[in-house]
Amino acid sequence: MLYKQKKDTYIRNYDGTGYITSTGIWNDRIVNESGTVFLCALSRKSQSLDELVDKILPQFVGVDRETIRTDAQEFYDNLEQDGFLVKGETEEEITACDTGFTYNTVMPKTIREDFTPTIQRADSDTQELLEKHFDGKPHLTTFQIELTSKCNERCVHCYIPHKFKLYNISDELYYSTLNQLSEMGVLCVTLSGGECMCHPKFKEYLKAAKEYDFYVNILSNLTLLDDEIITIMKEGNVSSVQTSLYSMIPEHHDAITQLKGSFYKTRDNILKLIENDIPVHVSCPTMKGNKDDYGDVLKWCQEHKIRAQTDYIMMAEYNHETENLANRLSVDEAGVVISDILSDDLDYQRSVLAPNFIQQCNEAQFNPDRRLCGVGISSCCMVSSGKVYPCPGWQEMVLGDLTKETLQEIWENSEKIKWLRGLTMKDLGNGECCKCDKAAFCAPCMVRNANESPTGNPLEINRHFCAVAAKNKQIVLDWREAKLKELGK
Repeated sequence: MLYKQKKDTYIRNYDGTGYITSTGIWNDRIVNESGTVFLCALSRKSQSLDELVDKILPQFVGVDRETIRTDAQEFYDNLEQDGFLVKGETEEEITACDTGFTYNTVMPKTIREDFTPTIQRADSDTQELLEKHFDGKPHLTTFQIELTSKCNERCVHCYIPHKFKLYNISDELYYSTLNQLSEMGVLCVTLSGGECMCHPKFKEYLKAAKEYDFYVNILSNLTLLDDEIITIMKEGNVSSVQTSLYSMIPEHHDAITQLKGSFYKTRDNILKLIENDIPVHVSCPTMKGNKDDYGDVLKWCQEHKIRAQTDYIMMAEYNHETENLANRLSVDEAGVVISDILSDDLDYQRSVLAPNFIQQCNEAQFNPDRRLCGVGISSCCMVSSGKVYPCPGWQEMVLGDLTKETLQEIWENSEKIKWLRGLTMKDLGNGECCKCDKAAFCAPCMVRNANESPTGNPLEINRHFCAVAAKNKQIVLDWREAKLKELGK
């Protein structure tokens, strides 16, 4: 019997704790020290059970071959049943089973909402186990690389001032960064921009990222996508491509991107990705220019089995200029989007109608000692110049510079990242948020606060988002009251 790691499965050894994850089934697993030996014997090349046992046996003193063989077969068969591996009698059978993602199903993973494993083998949450393993020590698993700050679009809402979109990452910096990420055991790498495909070496860089066995995500407007890039994506098994589609009315989309013809290029290239079974995720940020259009975008995506979402939140440019906020929805306009989301989300409706919903809302008051933000815990990002930031929108908060120090040094020693990790809810607005009765309807964000604050203060409460949270609470509670009355409850 031959066994092989599936092409959309990724394995890491975190100091003796084995981790396996699949972007195809959106499931993962942690194994103990012995299981880690079994796990790390696997590869993307087919191996017989005896070949795997040959690799495992020397690492167990005093254990006979037959015992190892029996345990290994059970271990690998379980992983195969759960969708992490493929097995077969021949190489042809293995290849036929390793199908990967496809849109040719009734409901592909791009639109599924329930990703609960069919077979439950773990008795603890993966994230809990990882946190316990790392013992509270932040561990970098996800990293975003800006290949270029240049962009061929001029989106009216963009938080990056166009005057700063000038630079391409250098070969030396890019390959050095990939090597450092690999040494740190990073799992996921996102390639972004500007528009990442504006970089003259995008194709070469994409191939290189896959050679390190990262699972790779791409953020792109897709206007520069071509057949060669699609081939590289397919051969490299790119995990996802995220793009923005602002309207199904071409003039409205192009007015936002300020690039004539961009709607047709983006839409048509989304369809090409679907044809080639490359997972696509569509974002439709809602603003004044498309506030009546997002519903049609979401409907179109649903028809094409694409995961899609809208977002009524917009933040200021990272240098505190606020011209882009002229496009932001007013509080009342945001309320319309909130109402629409509630009307379409049956799961959310059920939770709102639950008998203990009001109690849960009242109990949601922010814990003063709760960590304020997850930045710097498992992820961060860099721009093309080499500067490292907590998250893409917060480019004033420089954690370090990869042209002067290593990523490991920044991750472990940056005073700013240590400060961010230590912030709790009581630090936000001098503890005001901890007393707020709208906590269940709010998600505080330091980068939104910082970008809109004249002084760049991430702990200064942004009153616009307070007003949106109040509107959200009012809409939900009013809907609940009316629905219960309608139901006679």
